[in-house]
Amino acid sequence: MLDVVDLTVAYGPMEAVRDVSFQVREGAIVTLIGPNGAGKTTILNTLSGVVPVRSGRILLDGRDITGMSAHRRVSEGVIQVPEGRQVLAGMTVRENLEMGGYRRPSREAQRDVARMEERFPILGERRNMAAGSLSGGEQQMLAIARGLMARPRLLLLDEPSLGLAPLMVKAVFEIIRQVHDEGLTVLLVEQNAHLALATSTHAYVIESGKIVLDGPADVLRSDPSVISTYLGQTV
Repeated sequence: MLDVVDLTVAYGPMEAVRDVSFQVREGAIVTLIGPNGAGKTTILNTLSGVVPVRSGRILLDGRDITGMSAHRRVSEGVIQVPEGRQVLAGMTVRENLEMGGYRRPSREAQRDVARMEERFPILGERRNMAAGSLSGGEQQMLAIARGLMARPRLLLLDEPSLGLAPLMVKAVFEIIRQVHDEGLTVLLVEQNAHLALATSTHAYVIESGKIVLDGPADVLRSDPSVISTYLGQTV
């Protein structure tokens, strides 16, 4: 579904990502792991069109979308759930969901709002509350539900467990597994390498803006360098 070819992204003179190439196959969960500042979020922001490309190409289903605007990528089904949730705090839960489906026919979007409230019962219970009044875990569920309202083909998830209590982390990752089981393709950035590798089908390790290792997630879970660096174990 997604081919990233020799991607380089810079902020002014500083290159945050250099000559990165990777693939996301349709129906897969692919994860990017690496230390803070490695360039993982920059890659997601570039894929969604928020950050421009210095060089390289982004192909979706074989079509070059490198120069495509962010709003057109949404129409193509590339949807990002950003780090830090970034819900519309002053709007209600229901209004946040409606914003997720704003590019879709109104009647169809309203049906999906009802589906989201069924899938995430806590959001249904809090539909008329300001999104900013929700707990961190509830806001993360709202952010994911808002992303799903856009009917994504490729869902970009940036640090979905960040700052959440262990029980809420478990609930969020169960949702990720469920939407994947329903056929959604997911590209995941996640600081919790244990969870990321346990959830994913394939993984890429990024350090200092470059991919240094990749392979099936279950293989990387037993790789000595990954174990010692990211899984908190000595080998």
